Amino acid sequence: MAVASPSPQAVVSSAISIPKITIVGAGNVGASLARCILSQNLGNITLLDIVEGRPQGLALDMAEVQPLEGYSHHITGTNDYQDTANSQIVVITAGLPRKPGLSRDDLLNVNGGIILDVMSQALRYSPDAHFILVTNPLDVMTYLAWQTSGLPSRRIMGQAGVLDSARFRTFIARTLEVPPQDVSTMVLGGHGDLMVPLVSYTTVNGIPLTEMLPAAKIHQLVERTRQGGAEIVNYLKASGAYYAPAAAAATMVAAILKNQSAILPVSAYLEGQYGLKDIYLGVPCRLDRNGAASIVELALTPKEQEALAASAKSVRQTLDKALALFEI
Repeated sequence: MAVASPSPQAVVSSAISIPKITIVGAGNVGASLARCILSQNLGNITLLDIVEGRPQGLALDMAEVQPLEGYSHHITGTNDYQDTANSQIVVITAGLPRKPGLSRDDLLNVNGGIILDVMSQALRYSPDAHFILVTNPLDVMTYLAWQTSGLPSRRIMGQAGVLDSARFRTFIARTLEVPPQDVSTMVLGGHGDLMVPLVSYTTVNGIPLTEMLPAAKIHQLVERTRQGGAEIVNYLKASGAYYAPAAAAATMVAAILKNQSAILPVSAYLEGQYGLKDIYLGVPCRLDRNGAASIVELALTPKEQEALAASAKSVRQTLDKALALFEI
């Protein structure tokens, strides 16, 4: 018996159902993110970079892994934003990375210009996309992306707290010699030296961290978390971290595409939550198909609230410089 071929409409419908994810920036973070997304079968990937040949070569290299690891979706590399059209999610990793002696804020001038250009071009071809920022200084870059886009703030968010929380969990787990998966925590605030690991919400298999470690040791772990990015930069010299930032961004992509309604700490726009307004800052958000659908307000200790306000003040100072610099 002859088997009927699928109709053209069915083929088109099937193709449309596969999410399209664009990664802008084919550096270490962008390439690592592409591998994470492929390994999780989250969708088809377009990897874009301004350097001719780099995204094409990386994409081909990753495509040749498919027969060995069984990816369901494909990846293409390009230098043309037209190839990113109709993306559901655009992750922006492009920008100058941190190097020894450079703070995240030192990257403001160069990376701010890059973000404004990327947003203009990406929006032209994917006006309905959700945007995830990874470029530093993270909270300020996310604000610039939102301010110049005209999009609802829920569709633009920054990857920060997922990474910072993973670092805090790692340091706690190594200290206690337990699996990292047993550690639950949340890191809020700006993605910088004044981030706020919430010790009051940190547990190890349900046991409060304060019952397992003395205050002095917890303080050391908090400070190491705040310097987590700089520690890696000092080791690598020529670049910053990329495996963990990529995995953190992939976690956010999965939460949106799978409509997980996952509560994750991301840089989101505040309109009075936590007593803060008109700023992007790391807070717990519910991520689903609508993006950063809602902000979860936790009851913070007075010390944590004070630390969050100090972190916001630091971000605000850098943001004011950026707004003046780019005349926004």
